[in-house]
Amino acid sequence: MTDDTTPQPPRTLPDGRPVPPMTGPERAMLEGWLDFHRATLELKCRGLDDAQVRLTSAEPSSLTLLGLVQHLAEVERNWFQRVLAGLDVPRAFEERTGCGLDPERGLEDALAVWRAEITRGRELLAERDLADTGRIVDEPMTGVEVSVRWVLMHLIEEYARHNGHADILRERIDGTTGT
Repeated sequence: MTDDTTPQPPRTLPDGRPVPPMTGPERAMLEGWLDFHRATLELKCRGLDDAQVRLTSAEPSSLTLLGLVQHLAEVERNWFQRVLAGLDVPRAFEERTGCGLDPERGLEDALAVWRAEITRGRELLAERDLADTGRIVDEPMTGVEVSVRWVLMHLIEEYARHNGHADILRERIDGTTGT
């Protein structure tokens, strides 16, 4: 029998996504759920070419899988580097949302930026406790204090919402469904 302090071997789903901890410390659960949702976004893009990830869901929406990857790279950069670490870094892509599609940027380029933002976010997060705070840098809530806990919960929500969009996009592209 093990207790909460005994590390458990990582578990994964058949598709390779990590299973978030079912018990244990709050931080491990929050980070586990965020990693699960990050892996879900990557799964939704797996096996697609650059043309497919540029297909939109339905008129009049211009939402694409490529745009979602770019947007979530911006989200990662904003919340970890700009808000929590207080760094003055430029946007990862040319516009605020990151959803704009550059004809020269393909999926692998966008995924590389997104993965780099995840890595940098993990580095910055490792230095902070859940109760540590940062300040929102964009309107309409510039200067509002937020905790690391709040940021992790917000990112889980952000990824979960956009992974729902990714489900619809992927089904439209090639019929693939699933969680």
